[in-house]
Amino acid sequence: MRPPAIHSLTGMEIIDSGLSPTDRLHIGDCLVVLSSREVHAPGARRPARLTPKAIGVLLVLARGAGDVVTRDELFAQVWPDTLPTNDVLTQAVTQLRKALSAGGAFQQGQEYIETIAKTGYRLLAPVTWAAAQAAADAGQAEAAGSALAEGDASAAPVPASPADAGSRGSTGFWRRARRRLLLAAGLLLLCSSVTMAWLLWQRPERETALDAATADGKGVIGSPERPYRLITARQGFGTFPALSPDGALVAYADESDGGSTLKVQSTGSATSATLVEAPAGALDRFPAWSPDGREIAYARFHPGGGCEVLVIGATGGNPRRVTACDGAEMLSFNWTPDGRGLVFGSMTGHHGAPGIRTLDLATGRWTTLEYDRGDGDFDYAPRFSPDGRQLGFVRNPQLGGLWVMAAAGGGARRITSDSAEMRGWGWLDNEAIVFGRRVDSESRLYQVDLRTGLLKDLGVDDAQSPSVAGMGKVLAFVHRAPQFGLFRIPLDHPERKERLFASSGRDAQPMIAPDGQQLVFTSSRSGAFALWWARLGQDGSLHPVEDLRPEARQSPDWSADSERVLVSGRDDAGRPGIYEVAPEQGQWKRLSIPLSEPLQAVYGPSPDTFFVIGSQAGGPATLALYDSGGGAWRRLAQVAGVSQVRYDRRAQRVLFTRLAGGGLWSADASLSPASLREVSEDVPTRWRFRTWALGGDGAVAYLHQDAGCSVQLSRLDAPQAPRCLEARASSATNGFSMAPDGSAAYMALTVADGTDIGVMPVPQAPSQALLGVLKWLPLLGKPDS
Repeated sequence: MRPPAIHSLTGMEIIDSGLSPTDRLHIGDCLVVLSSREVHAPGARRPARLTPKAIGVLLVLARGAGDVVTRDELFAQVWPDTLPTNDVLTQAVTQLRKALSAGGAFQQGQEYIETIAKTGYRLLAPVTWAAAQAAADAGQAEAAGSALAEGDASAAPVPASPADAGSRGSTGFWRRARRRLLLAAGLLLLCSSVTMAWLLWQRPERETALDAATADGKGVIGSPERPYRLITARQGFGTFPALSPDGALVAYADESDGGSTLKVQSTGSATSATLVEAPAGALDRFPAWSPDGREIAYARFHPGGGCEVLVIGATGGNPRRVTACDGAEMLSFNWTPDGRGLVFGSMTGHHGAPGIRTLDLATGRWTTLEYDRGDGDFDYAPRFSPDGRQLGFVRNPQLGGLWVMAAAGGGARRITSDSAEMRGWGWLDNEAIVFGRRVDSESRLYQVDLRTGLLKDLGVDDAQSPSVAGMGKVLAFVHRAPQFGLFRIPLDHPERKERLFASSGRDAQPMIAPDGQQLVFTSSRSGAFALWWARLGQDGSLHPVEDLRPEARQSPDWSADSERVLVSGRDDAGRPGIYEVAPEQGQWKRLSIPLSEPLQAVYGPSPDTFFVIGSQAGGPATLALYDSGGGAWRRLAQVAGVSQVRYDRRAQRVLFTRLAGGGLWSADASLSPASLREVSEDVPTRWRFRTWALGGDGAVAYLHQDAGCSVQLSRLDAPQAPRCLEARASSATNGFSMAPDGSAAYMALTVADGTDIGVMPVPQAPSQALLGVLKWLPLLGKPDS
């Protein structure tokens, strides 16, 4: 049977089956329903929904299954009368691969769709239209009917005899049968209710009135309604929001004028009031409401490294000091459930301690919690659950995950499965958590169920630092949508900085090749986050590496011959991996590194050696030296607790930062324990562990902020006066590079920036969605014995 002809691929496709209308086809093991644009993959929790253009691409490939379909053919049939870019086709194919491999059976969907370099794509899986199967089923039914008509007794059901029916007619039997029937019906209703609750939890947000009004194409009302609203109405930076227990007020740090002042305002208005005036040069941050809403704890940072934690009344007044925190890096604290103390995360500095502690405010007594932790673990942002029975925290926030344990300590369990750049978190209820994390070029909010471990994207772009009202139903967060541009900054004349390959997207991680002529970087400039390549001075050479999804967490690393780069990324199923890319040709391959979560890789002293940071089965991040000769990856040496690595080819040494603290370390190319040395004691700091780079001459450059200078460059390996490269704009913190001759720095700077505080209703957790489903079960009774 011939496949349906495609009359139109704009909007909703029109199908002519050749026999009868059909909207279903089988592609390999997947069922595609055209009318709903859904792909049902074996093993997937729910069907994947495709865009109209993606379904159009799929139909063109299906019509020529097994044959190469060129990009020009796809553009002509799916995007007629338009001038689309290659990127829109790449996005459609990526979506198809993700949908077809949603069940996890095949890596990256390559089992279904093959990329033909510089040509197009080929659908490898067999295609069967549902109409053909329906015809076969109809033929079988017709044959069965003919057999019955011709008296084939074996094909007809045999009715029960009256005698058999009479023998089962006792009253007791029917009473028990009725009970069992009611119980079965009840259990069926329970299953249906649980399934419905699950579907309500998993389904996308409901359509807005605008969606419903414009679906028929008859009119436009306005912009779609956001699930949140922004409550800070002035230009600037509002950070570290904290909601009062009833959700009526939000305290935050206003960092708009170069300082940091605590302010309080209603979640229903745009007028704020200053809570407390900080002394000259001091910065007030990290507000936290007491459980009764009467007091606010916060940290005050003084010039020269001084730090103290203070408590003030929610309406202002004179603050009182509760502890010193001099030299603390990544300070974190919150209230204990009874409101009589504060719980602190791991603290560095003179008053610090490696694990979680509580401080009694009346006596000043510290109590250390006994719980499971490694020697190098840094436990950050501890928070008690609403019922006070659990304590959550972020472990090693540079490459971290969420952990939960009993309030008194003991065994801790990991909640999130992958290592991520965490951007704040809070309890939604006793069984669900909301957290922010970096993904691609932005930070997003996610909800995780503690019992199942299932994640849900809350649908809020550019959001971080969530705060949940303890007694209310309100969620606050920081909304930040900066634009970053790429710049070349000459070290001798920073004022002559040059913008490179300008766009309206977010460009980051510019890595200059050893030959000084090529640049790779990550960007959202085409609408999709991708790796880009160009030759300096040749704007026409700029192009993305298609079908590759890079990870913004770690910067790419060039090979010595400037022909390849190592890139951390994820496949269409979200699995992390290391990819070797020939960026000029747009070709790449995934390396078979034997780690469940490889995070970063750089080239070693020989073509077959690599230095890799990764973890196995949820363990700590470890730096390992691998030899891939002969295709078998052999681990030769390792160093535990590493967050970032670079290889200095000139000095044949490895430089790295550690999760346990600030500073820079070195080792020889074999990672021998005897060669480990501390290059810098305090910097890079733990949070700025990616803002250092190696020059071609082996110099180690470090970016940081200082009074009056937003981007300052210092040498870590030699005494040298710092240089101010940029007075106002901020630099990205996820990687930069130095020119091979050390004359210039390549970095991403903010072109536009600012933050707002957003508020939204607390999303319903799955545990809440299931409440009440079981309440009617006692009504069923129990069957007779």
